[in-house]
Amino acid sequence: MGALPVFRWRLAPDGYATRRQLRALGLRPGGQPVAAQLERPRRRRGPLVAYLYRVDLAVPVRPMTPARRAALERANRARRTCPSCRRDAGYVIPAALGCCVPCAYPSPHEGPEGSTP
Repeated sequence: MGALPVFRWRLAPDGYATRRQLRALGLRPGGQPVAAQLERPRRRRGPLVAYLYRVDLAVPVRPMTPARRAALERANRARRTCPSCRRDAGYVIPAALGCCVPCAYPSPHEGPEGSTP
């Protein structure tokens, strides 16, 4: 197999797309190999590289099934549940904190579980 064609940033010919561009079109690479690459030069570092796939070989995105939707909802619920107080925080728990903000920074005026004394 020969080397991949390399195009300058924003100068790729029609018929090629990145994964994100394919997704915006409702497509996915579908197992095809990388067809080309884009390079964006940077100062003092290596170039940024984006891989391109052929649009004509792309296949439609698989539809969301009820089982996949349920699994996604469970995964997102687990990311929102605080391991300390076991409540749904309403947002994804920051990995840096490891728990919801009220558990990480308890108010000196509040008792346990956020209730006032």
